[in-house]
Amino acid sequence: MTSKEKQEKKQPKAKQATRSESDTPHAEKKHEHEHELEREREKAALKAGEEKYHELQDKYLRLSAEFDNYRKRTLKEKTELIKTAGDELLIKILPVVDNFERALKAMEQANDINALKEGVMLIYNHFKDFIQQQGVKEITAMHESFNLDVHEAVTAIPAPSDELKGKILDVIEKGYILHDKVIRYSKVVVGE
Repeated sequence: MTSKEKQEKKQPKAKQATRSESDTPHAEKKHEHEHELEREREKAALKAGEEKYHELQDKYLRLSAEFDNYRKRTLKEKTELIKTAGDELLIKILPVVDNFERALKAMEQANDINALKEGVMLIYNHFKDFIQQQGVKEITAMHESFNLDVHEAVTAIPAPSDELKGKILDVIEKGYILHDKVIRYSKVVVGE
């Protein structure tokens, strides 16, 4: 046998030896054991993921229910507030109504017109003081420059003088501001 043939015979034996070592029952069991461990780790990771999912889903459902309850509660509180917001104001205005009722009774028996006028003026001043205490202010308009922010022009007429052009010549209906917000615009006649 030549040396080459000897090498060829040796190589397949080496390959066979390598194969036979990996094909041994011990190696197969080792591979099976590793695969089984890997499957168990995957199952544990999957189970942990499912548990985390269920935990987060439960938290979400609870948070959603809490928010819904909060929304309903605040809506109910807001509705109650709107219903009762005017109570305090109406209680404060009742004395003015009482004064008007007294004036109406006095009108039936009054012989002195000046005393009646004086009584009505007292009620009017009392009412004006009341609305000012509530934050309502009258918008000044007469002979002021026309201002779109607080005035509403009903009509325009020729101004009697050049100084009154663009100014308010007459107030048809007074305007009012409540805490820096216009609640009714002054209806005015403007000079042109």
